[in-house]
Amino acid sequence: MVHKFPITAALFLALFFTATGVTMAQHINTLTASLDGETKQINVQQEFIYKNDSDVILNILYFNDWAHAYSDKNTGLAKRFDEEFKKSLHLAKDEERGFTTILSAVDDNYRGLRWKRTTEKDIIRIELNSPLRPGETAKLFLTYTVQLPENKFTSYGYDKRNNYYLKDWYLTPSYFDGSWHLYSNKNLEDIHTDVTHTNVNFTFPRDLHLVSNFEVLGSSQFSNGQIAQLRALQQKNCEIILTQERRFLTHVTPQMTVVTDIEAPKYNVVGKGLSINRVTEFISQNLGKYPHAHLLVSELDYKKNPLYGINQLPSFIRPYEEQFQYEMKFLKTALINILEETLFLDARKDQWLTDAIANYLMIEYVNQYYPDQKLLGKLSRIWGVRSFNLAKMHFNEQYPFLYMLTSRKNLDQPLLTSNDSLIRFNQKIANKYKAGLGLSYLASYVGKEKIDEGIKTFYKHYQLSKVKTLDFESIMKRMTDKNIDWFFQDYVSTDRKIDFKIKNVEKTKDSLHITIKNKKGTNVPISLFGLKNDSVVSKYWFSNIDDQKVVSIPRNDEKRLVLNYDQKIPEFNQRDNWKSLGGFFSSNKKLKFTFFKDSENPYYNQVFYVPVLNFNIYDGWTPGLRLYNKTFLERPFVYDVAPSYSFREQSFVGSGSISYRKYLSKSGLYVANYALGASTYHFQENSRYTKITPSFSLGWRPDHLISNKREFLSFRFINVLRNKDENLIDFETPPDYSVFNVRYTNHNPGIINYLSWFADGQHAKDFSKLSFEMEYRQLFESNRQLNLRFFAGKFLRNNTTDYRDPNFFSFALDRPTDYLFDYGYLGRSEDSGLYSQQIIIAEGGFKSFMPERFRFANDWMATINSSVNLWRWIEVYGDLGYVKNKGIPAKFVYDSGVRLNLLTDYFELYFPLYSNNGWEISQPNYGEKIRFIITVSPKTLTGLFTRKWF
Repeated sequence: MVHKFPITAALFLALFFTATGVTMAQHINTLTASLDGETKQINVQQEFIYKNDSDVILNILYFNDWAHAYSDKNTGLAKRFDEEFKKSLHLAKDEERGFTTILSAVDDNYRGLRWKRTTEKDIIRIELNSPLRPGETAKLFLTYTVQLPENKFTSYGYDKRNNYYLKDWYLTPSYFDGSWHLYSNKNLEDIHTDVTHTNVNFTFPRDLHLVSNFEVLGSSQFSNGQIAQLRALQQKNCEIILTQERRFLTHVTPQMTVVTDIEAPKYNVVGKGLSINRVTEFISQNLGKYPHAHLLVSELDYKKNPLYGINQLPSFIRPYEEQFQYEMKFLKTALINILEETLFLDARKDQWLTDAIANYLMIEYVNQYYPDQKLLGKLSRIWGVRSFNLAKMHFNEQYPFLYMLTSRKNLDQPLLTSNDSLIRFNQKIANKYKAGLGLSYLASYVGKEKIDEGIKTFYKHYQLSKVKTLDFESIMKRMTDKNIDWFFQDYVSTDRKIDFKIKNVEKTKDSLHITIKNKKGTNVPISLFGLKNDSVVSKYWFSNIDDQKVVSIPRNDEKRLVLNYDQKIPEFNQRDNWKSLGGFFSSNKKLKFTFFKDSENPYYNQVFYVPVLNFNIYDGWTPGLRLYNKTFLERPFVYDVAPSYSFREQSFVGSGSISYRKYLSKSGLYVANYALGASTYHFQENSRYTKITPSFSLGWRPDHLISNKREFLSFRFINVLRNKDENLIDFETPPDYSVFNVRYTNHNPGIINYLSWFADGQHAKDFSKLSFEMEYRQLFESNRQLNLRFFAGKFLRNNTTDYRDPNFFSFALDRPTDYLFDYGYLGRSEDSGLYSQQIIIAEGGFKSFMPERFRFANDWMATINSSVNLWRWIEVYGDLGYVKNKGIPAKFVYDSGVRLNLLTDYFELYFPLYSNNGWEISQPNYGEKIRFIITVSPKTLTGLFTRKWF
């Protein structure tokens, strides 16, 4: 049945808006919606009056249907989750998904409207029956149902306790300014829709409590439920939270009315009220008056944009005082909601502007009320922690620190980068912090009072209006006589690094002549401080330094000169920012040894140490001390040595490396690595190997930084030196050998489609060989995962067949000999026992222990390994291939079994069933045939959890 609102309703709505002083220049949206608590569906009848305020005749309208983004595995939201290694939406059952079912779409003459979904599926294209000329309106009647998803994919939908969080749940008009801005839902909180005058009559179950960002005009109960009337005159979208308990409190402050449930279990109600008063007063004074009836500040909104950092530790080790923690949570959530509700900008393209204002005001709030707050909070007072440089950092120093995490990795992106093109860490943290830092930088340069006034002027003038970056730029330029083009042209629009150094200082009786070097060529202002006993005695700003510049300042008894001392500038490297005026020896940095790892301290040469404990069956447990210079922030030159002691062999073992990384560009050929590594351990009882490897590699990545695809070309020269126990039989191969290795790797590790391959060449005195490996994984829509791996290797020449062990350098079918000592074998020389059952999928990749005549190939080998899951992490596998030795016909080999894929590539178990050996499961000593994969490298395991961020 097609629903049509009475003409009197639309007329009353028009008269109401006119009476309240609102013109008809905007769209008018009227919804009657009913939530069914059993089916989790919302039945919607929507009357939409679309006002064409452009100068273009419209024949087609587009509407955002973001609730439909959960409908299947090919939407923009599903693809975004794939990029972030999240399988929840892909693996979801149909009943867990959300979708919209359009029942009817007609115009005001009861004529049906043709509509269809775009490729991304959560945007609807509606063809009008008559052209819509500039200044005219079109009335649409839409009837549809919205099936809500479980909230396990995003915050939106319903939870298992029947609480609801509704946002972007009904059809809204896509933004049109001469062209349509069609943005798919990618869980980025950046819907771009026209502002509407909206009335919602919302029916919902009787046992729920409702709060909304819209004004609640009234509510009433009836036998089967309750209904609420909601209104918004100039807002984008209706957010509704329905809860079983009445957990939201209303705070009426002199500045605004706040509805909130921000949690702070150990902070009393009176304290919360005082804190809310303080925060709202600060916002009012530093931003302006909030124009809507009330402000909704929810814990759900906070969890979408939390205070990243150590405040996310478990509550029992919360480092901050409850008042500070609560105020920062409330302040951040309130600022974001206020700016989103009142500044109508393109959040996908101009999100930096909201981030800049919000984070700048957060920085200023801490400066004003908590100037002595440490980054580690109460932890900074604990013995053993307080000596760390990180413990001495102030709370606001986290902004340049966290931004620099991606900058040092060459993963930083311009602030104007589209929101859906940012890597997750930049989208959630780094770009937001860089934006706020930018305004602090600008305030330090032109004067804080001018930036503060500019923000208030901008907010007052543009609130409840469509706004762009250019509008903010024009306001800021009117606030100062200084040239600030650099801020918008370089800082905001590019990812160019900022890095200066003091190259030289010449002293005269009354002046200092300082040579400042611009290391990155980014022409922005730089501050110079003169210090005496850690007190600032002078401060200057210098600009227009393209390469290097000599500046002169009067002598004021300075003992040290420091660039960017207050760290207002997010500078790439501050280790060369200072110069002592006390002579050569006083300018040398002292050596500082620190346990574990720390943030950079530019005044010391830092050396970190940490105990290490390794294990293999020949050396046993090998405790040692690792010494390295790698801080929390990546640095180009890194050394890392770990001498250890083998109690079983009663000798020293260990490893070490030095490396230099040079980033060449943002994409394409982006990195070059130079390294020299060495290690020495035992490979048998009283038998030691030493490996020395110089290497060089190049890396490529695509322009789209979110892509996980990487390509590498590496060159290594591996030198192996071996000493064997004199009481044992002599080596069956040369004890010392060298291998030149070149490899090209193409790696694209998607969670739905995984493809990785490499081509490898090795050249040594007695052999040369080529190999190729490809691994492919596909997660199908049926949630079935197929794993395929192909390997092929061929000797170009092989003079090792006369060795006592002719297979040492051969291709291996089920357990490579690892003559390059690349693999993490716990017992690399074992032929029996538990340690021999460790498997590393390389070369042939077979899981069964094959007969000796099949295990190696000194001519060529080709194999295929496959597996498919039966249920969750239980899979069946099968391998087949050919093994060819010189003078012997090629042999066909095969095996099969069950794989427990508990954590792919990290912890797996293989149970052989049938192979060239016959039915293995029925043979004696079956337990000795089971193979296992185990990864104990902390770095490798850490990468498993951080891959979605970078």
